[in-house]
Amino acid sequence: MTQEIMSYDVLIVGAGPAGLAAAIKLRQLSNTISVCIIEKGSEVGAHIVSGAVIEPRALNELLPDWQQQASPLKVRVTEDRFLFLSKDKAWTVPNFMLPSTMKNHGNYVVSLGLVCKWLAEHAIALGVEIYPGFSASKIVFGDESQVIGVATGDMGVDKKGEPKTTFTPGVELHAKYTLFAEGCRGYLSEQLLKQFGLRQDCDPQTYGLGIKELWQVKAGHHRPGLVQHSAGWPLKNDVYGGSFIYHLDQQKVSVGFVVGLDYRNPYLDPFMEMQRFKTHPAIAPLFKGAKRLAYGARALNEGGLQSIPKLIFQGGALIGCAAGFLNVAKIKGSHNAMKSGMLAAEAIADALEKNNEGKILLENYPRLLEQSWVYDELKVSRNFRSYFRYGLWGGTVLGGLDLKLFKGKLPWTLHHTRKDRNTLIPAKSAEPIVYSKADGVLTFDKMSSVYLANTQYDENQPCHLKLRSIGKELTVNYAQYASPEQRYCPAGVYEITQVDNKPSLQINAANCVHCKTCDIKDPADSIRWTTPEGGSGPNYSEM
Repeated sequence: MTQEIMSYDVLIVGAGPAGLAAAIKLRQLSNTISVCIIEKGSEVGAHIVSGAVIEPRALNELLPDWQQQASPLKVRVTEDRFLFLSKDKAWTVPNFMLPSTMKNHGNYVVSLGLVCKWLAEHAIALGVEIYPGFSASKIVFGDESQVIGVATGDMGVDKKGEPKTTFTPGVELHAKYTLFAEGCRGYLSEQLLKQFGLRQDCDPQTYGLGIKELWQVKAGHHRPGLVQHSAGWPLKNDVYGGSFIYHLDQQKVSVGFVVGLDYRNPYLDPFMEMQRFKTHPAIAPLFKGAKRLAYGARALNEGGLQSIPKLIFQGGALIGCAAGFLNVAKIKGSHNAMKSGMLAAEAIADALEKNNEGKILLENYPRLLEQSWVYDELKVSRNFRSYFRYGLWGGTVLGGLDLKLFKGKLPWTLHHTRKDRNTLIPAKSAEPIVYSKADGVLTFDKMSSVYLANTQYDENQPCHLKLRSIGKELTVNYAQYASPEQRYCPAGVYEITQVDNKPSLQINAANCVHCKTCDIKDPADSIRWTTPEGGSGPNYSEM
């Protein structure tokens, strides 16, 4: 069946902060530039999960009068608190000892999903077309390997790949320029990185897995604007990670835990580490009489400046977390993602003015980025994540000295040398980790958590989690690493079962919350995350 073709000046894949900021900026620069955004979530914000504390720097530039509007940025940060935890004790770090990257004066505690919905309203008012519920499944190339758009996946296909009575063919969306704003580990973005060799001159990306719960707490425990982080227990010294607790309005609190995916022990379970964290004597009182409202998980880029690939190719560019602009030292990146989208928009507007056919490579985009505050702050923080190769205490001391005393101006740059999937040690050399059973009040299991992520799939659709090499899930993952996918997945997607008295990998794809961890950490490099039918996956309301 011939696919319908829709054409625009600019196509944006992903309605996150970067994509929406790019769209708004494009229409601000010229109301004659046609702009379309497609979003795989069922609605804008459905797949957005973040802490989040947002630095409004980019927003101030994009919408200078936003404070006079009914925005979701309502809760200013009132207090920063940083704790080091042992198993039974907590030590508060005095604020004067914290580097400026850990200070949040002037920032806001928000739901990033609600921020995206609000930005989408601005974009639509400016004439941007936004189509949620459409997964970009294929890059469309023109002559000389130029990207001319994407194709959306077919709808109404059964598990065998056959059309159902509800079958609707995908659509090709063509554009003079296509911006890929898919977020961390984007499906098409990763293909572009390989197709155009965009990672030839940068370090491998390194990732973290962020796991988040939204709670409603008792009034006496609520401190609107409090931003609290911790490091240490329950993680061991050789595992990078830590917690965040952000107090929003309406007695709601975001509670999260991030584990660096370069960890070595295949028995480590990031989800269970998050559950253990909540039981600490300094943390557990917050949840007395509280109710858990929502759950989500997402991988995040941690490589920083050294891991940013080449951003442009003929016909488009990577923006936001698809490229990796998170500032790990600040534990935030939405402002950088938005600014990258705005700068890409400026480059496109300039290019279209010079050649309305979209034939100009967007060389002005990386040039503008290198001249911006995004580059400046990533350069200052470039070594922060790498210092933690020396463990928690070594990383804390070295990172603190670098940022606090030397303002990130030390003459060296440390590099990431290995992909996260290559860091695991064999199970026979690792110490098994025993986790306590969930109590259903303070700690929970993965299945009850996935329920709160509101995952929705048509069960009779092709499995979007595929194996590149059938058999490696047993000969490599099971035999050598005790099937770590059972533990690193925060949604219980992967399960080892017995079939005819032999181990077999069962994939429960309907649990998937699109965190992308399997695509990153699988030691056999066999599991491949692909886009499911549009509108599938989690449906986050306030995450």
